[in-house]
Amino acid sequence: MSHPDLNLLVTLDVLLTEGSVTRAAKRLRLSPSAMSRALARLRETTGDPLLVRAGRSLVPTPRALELRERVGQLVQDARAALRPVETLDLQRLVRTFTLRNRDGFVESFGPGLIARVGEQAPGVRLRFVPKLDKDSTPLRDGSVDLETGVVGKTVGPEVRAQALFRDRFVGVVRMGHPLSEVTITPARYAAGRHILISRRGLDRGPIDDALEPLGLKREIVTVVGGFSEALALARASDLIASVLDRHTGASRAGMHSFSLPVPMPEITVSLLWHPRLDADPAHRWLRGCVRDACAHIYKLSEALGTATVR
Repeated sequence: MSHPDLNLLVTLDVLLTEGSVTRAAKRLRLSPSAMSRALARLRETTGDPLLVRAGRSLVPTPRALELRERVGQLVQDARAALRPVETLDLQRLVRTFTLRNRDGFVESFGPGLIARVGEQAPGVRLRFVPKLDKDSTPLRDGSVDLETGVVGKTVGPEVRAQALFRDRFVGVVRMGHPLSEVTITPARYAAGRHILISRRGLDRGPIDDALEPLGLKREIVTVVGGFSEALALARASDLIASVLDRHTGASRAGMHSFSLPVPMPEITVSLLWHPRLDADPAHRWLRGCVRDACAHIYKLSEALGTATVR
């Protein structure tokens, strides 16, 4: 059995990235003729032309497009495996990390996280981007370094996950709302006018499923995509929002929160990342900062919980 030349993976990665024999040769410090011979070997090994002439340029074949992401990841993994372990100097670390989170996370956990990061590594910048879906592609392609959310069926099987905290849904109304002055019963809750939160634009959710066996149905006045919109509407009207408790703690300041009068399962919010960053010292440090920031707010909300939610 013949063994393939694994050095060709690096050559293939550069060729598919550059899309040009000349540019690939320059990047690898080879002559154009040597790169052409390497391409010929790759074609023989894969049984595919990989790059074909289209006018004055080369375009990738379907097989090349299929290989591009896989080969790039293999080369990154190999370089990471062969790179010596570095001692992390946080004071000299200059790096930007991208974190993808659902709305409410930055308001509740961002200030503490930014303070921790700034104190330990002043050269590190955090970029927060909205989490509009549960697709794992941003973690896989490296456009996102860390993500928080609920581990579901759509999360890629290779994605690493670590639980951060447990959360539950609570009802929220403006101060002075009729529900802020009474004991909340399922009937009183259902009789109100509600905001439904659905990123997919659905017209019902788990709370409606919990009310149904009781013969109750909410009046859904409007549907929004996130917690921020729901809280803004509830703050300025008599509408009722039902949001995650700890996820929206900071955003609910000055509002009345109450426990839902129907049983709802708690959810586990986890920290998610791609395994290629598992051993990266700076990434490990950042994961620790996120865990610490969430743990601090979690303990604080535990201490204040009985005073804010009844």
